[in-house]
Amino acid sequence: MRMRAIFLTGLLLISIGAAQAADPRYPDWPCVQAKVPEISLAAVWAGPPIDDVANAWKDDPEIAALVEQLAARRVPVEQAQKSVTAFLARSPDKAKAGRLIFAGLFDNLNAQRSTVLNGLERVTRKQREAVEKIRADSAALQSLQASPTPDQAKLDELNNQVLWEARIFEDRRRVVAFVCEVPTIIDQRLFALGRVIQQEME
Repeated sequence: MRMRAIFLTGLLLISIGAAQAADPRYPDWPCVQAKVPEISLAAVWAGPPIDDVANAWKDDPEIAALVEQLAARRVPVEQAQKSVTAFLARSPDKAKAGRLIFAGLFDNLNAQRSTVLNGLERVTRKQREAVEKIRADSAALQSLQASPTPDQAKLDELNNQVLWEARIFEDRRRVVAFVCEVPTIIDQRLFALGRVIQQEME
């Protein structure tokens, strides 16, 4: 069991070394996907300018509520698209309403995205701290094992601690791999909804 703890620790440290940030501008970025700090408006919107309504959507309670619903990732994109179509179909000014809705979505989803990006980098920093702790505890375990009269209780305690720390590290790594997909999902959602809004405005 103690050799297993040391072996697992070795594997974790090797995997950490292989997973250094690819872009030196973002040393805490843990994902294979390149970090794009925020969504580019030009990449998701080919409709009329929204600068003049960037914050006005918040002043319309109905549109603000719709934006909240559309931006929620638990709502399937297809359902959100139907909600957009239905709302704009009964709007007396589709052009204005469409711009307001998209401005709200752009604001809301960019904010969601920033929260996800910051969370990923925060976890990366925690993982670095975890690595140092695993290294220190593994070294202490090996030192204790090399002692002529090792304290068996202390050996078992330290061994279990290293295994537990390694398990937490690996669980976090798996969660990070999943969350790394979220910014792309947000981008795709905004693009899909923006396209429907433009179609309805036309």
